[in-house]
Amino acid sequence: MISLLPLPCSQWMVNTKSSSLESSTAFLFKFSESRSSCSSSFRVAYLGGSPPPTGLKFVLHKALDSAGIDTTHARDGRKGFQEQIEKLTMLERETSITINNRVDLWKTALYIAAEDDSLVYQSSVPFPVDYFAAKLHPFSMNFCTKYSSSLIQSSPEEFIHSLERYLYVNKGFRRNSRENQIDPPALYLHSVLMEGSGSAAMLSLIYSETLKVLRRLTFLDFDCEIFFPLDRFGLPRGYNKRKMKNSDQPHIVTTQILLQEILRNMKQTFWPFQYDYSKSLFLRAADAVNCIPRSTTEDSGFGRYRLDYGTSTDVSNGDMRLALSACERLIMVECDPKELRDYSILLYHCGFYDLSLQYLKLYKEREQTFSIRRQTLNKNYHLEDDAVEKLMTRLILISMEDGWTKP
Repeated sequence: MISLLPLPCSQWMVNTKSSSLESSTAFLFKFSESRSSCSSSFRVAYLGGSPPPTGLKFVLHKALDSAGIDTTHARDGRKGFQEQIEKLTMLERETSITINNRVDLWKTALYIAAEDDSLVYQSSVPFPVDYFAAKLHPFSMNFCTKYSSSLIQSSPEEFIHSLERYLYVNKGFRRNSRENQIDPPALYLHSVLMEGSGSAAMLSLIYSETLKVLRRLTFLDFDCEIFFPLDRFGLPRGYNKRKMKNSDQPHIVTTQILLQEILRNMKQTFWPFQYDYSKSLFLRAADAVNCIPRSTTEDSGFGRYRLDYGTSTDVSNGDMRLALSACERLIMVECDPKELRDYSILLYHCGFYDLSLQYLKLYKEREQTFSIRRQTLNKNYHLEDDAVEKLMTRLILISMEDGWTKP
């Protein structure tokens, strides 16, 4: 099996450097689209919209258990993630990541890595969350020690310049910026700390969490915001909030936006249908449904095999387990109803038709709030809507054929 993460956790305490991965997958997510499609629509969903989905079950861990795969450590990682997400208030979701709040974003990112590490390696050794969590404080203190002389009575601009020199020169953090691609290790915090190459979201997380430590230590005495790069090459940059312009507003990262960015990067990278990047993830999966005969698809052949046996060839083909885990966490974060739709079609490919239908119905209910706005933003809206209707019809026919419900 080709590694999706740098090393199984049992080796991290021995090896300080992980091997780089040659395999990579599509990196198509555009932060500007996320900002426009989520930020305002998110307020509709939470300020008088529908409550989060309740009563519906997630499939991944139970399906792996039934296949004889131990999910103990994966469940522990998901539990830690859920405990952090439950601390999110409506206000904190829209708060800048540079502001101290109840959610520990550093640990949240590590819990994500803990679950995915277990899904890939099935290691008997738990992922060392506490080990990597403890690295934040000495990492920040090292900056104070190295630049202590220049920090005395320095201006905000000089402080920011010193911090970015520490991050991007001394520590060597750099953007993973292949065209339409991102290396899987760049998606996980522990790997970025070891390798130095990370996604814009992970570099923003490291920047913001360092700022929080420095503020607690009273080294930071001004409001510093992070300018999130919207291109493939830019690095997260800090600036004095008092000098913020209106044009800077779309670049500000909130807690909700950062979590969504991290998880959607993973979803894009591990989506099991890695072709025709001009189409959305959902349309690619829908095309696969049309290409596979009913007798094969609805016998859970392709999708269920990849769920049970993981990635056995090439990461560039995606990974069903990690795609499902990203989808489930996105639903927990509660941002966009289309996450319900995308999860539904993966369940269809894995043969979980009853739950696929339930999630698709819930998507149809929630989508009504978003449909007008989405038509103007998404050029593939009508294609996606048509594919949803076809999938709904097929699932209803399957339910009648298999006897879930009476005709």
